[in-house]
Amino acid sequence: MNRTVLLLATTLLATPLLAAPSALLAQSSSSSLVAPDATTDSASLLVFDGGAGQAASPIRGARNGGAVSDGMFSRLAFGVGISPLGIQLQVATNISRHFNVRGTGYFFDYTHNFNTDGISANAKLNLASAGASLDVYPFHKGFRLSPGVLFYNQNQVTAATNVAAGTQFTLNDNTYYSANANPATGATPVVGTATLGLYANKPAFSITTGWGNMVKSTGHWSFPFEAGVAFTGQPTLTASLTGWACTDQAQTQCQNINDPNNPIAQAVQSNLSAQIAKWTNDISPLRFYPILSFGAAYSFRTR
Repeated sequence: MNRTVLLLATTLLATPLLAAPSALLAQSSSSSLVAPDATTDSASLLVFDGGAGQAASPIRGARNGGAVSDGMFSRLAFGVGISPLGIQLQVATNISRHFNVRGTGYFFDYTHNFNTDGISANAKLNLASAGASLDVYPFHKGFRLSPGVLFYNQNQVTAATNVAAGTQFTLNDNTYYSANANPATGATPVVGTATLGLYANKPAFSITTGWGNMVKSTGHWSFPFEAGVAFTGQPTLTASLTGWACTDQAQTQCQNINDPNNPIAQAVQSNLSAQIAKWTNDISPLRFYPILSFGAAYSFRTR
């Protein structure tokens, strides 16, 4: 997926999280528009022009410790970082002193060759995901809790296998040999594909905690840290093999493993299914995807 589109989608889809807090704040503001108490100091509501005694405009903005608080959506922040989900791009804005809304996109690609049970494979890790979260700062700054959702997730590992002719390989503790190419019989060496999906739950809910506020009320730079998990669900694994397999190294007993009518093919496919079940059990703990990120962010006032 184009990474620019991924970030734009992250920003747009983060918008629904703004609705509820915005409505609550609107209600709070409207309910506070009542006549001031008779004992209220008029100086706290009006500013007077020197000794002329003429009333000026009311003070705008709620005062907090002598400082005027930033209004909703008055600041915007962009950030970058690294995470087990990949390279991280973030955008955030403020709702109130205690709430920010944040959109995040991740991407990363990596290729690696490996060998298991005699089967050589070229594997490619492709990370591409996007999510949104509500950052809650109970103490106004520093520590935060962030419930969120990973609404786009295409994290997966794909592999292409090529078992060299005459090479031994093992499936479910049973040994086979990849056939030599033979135009007369149509025999070809064993090849295959496999896919490991890390996106069983769509969308996937997440919960993190961290330190650092991307949307700073003063200054521009911050260095937020975050740790938590995304509940992506148990990984899925699929694999398939094609070609000819032999039960002996001399290759006197070889059959097309996609022919359901011969016993060698039936045995290979049965053992492949059993092997996939073992691998699936081995990776079952990965149903909780770790989030551990650190990065830098720059914020600025929008109005």
